Amino acid sequence: MPGFANLFAAILFGSAGFAAFVYGKKSANWRPMTLGVALMVYPYFIEETWLLYAIGVALCVGLFVWRD
Repeated sequence: MPGFANLFAAILFGSAGFAAFVYGKKSANWRPMTLGVALMVYPYFIEETWLLYAIGVALCVGLFVWRD
């Protein structure tokens, strides 16, 4: 059973990923769509809390670094 911190991270980064995916789809840009899917999917495979947050923050930073 995942703890509160893991559930919170999954909801937080999943929501950010969904928003990035919708933005990428509307603007026909594959970068935010790809990072959005990654943000929505990766919490299912990571169990360690610190790694969950580290990957999520890195992917969110990637959304801002690789924008057009």
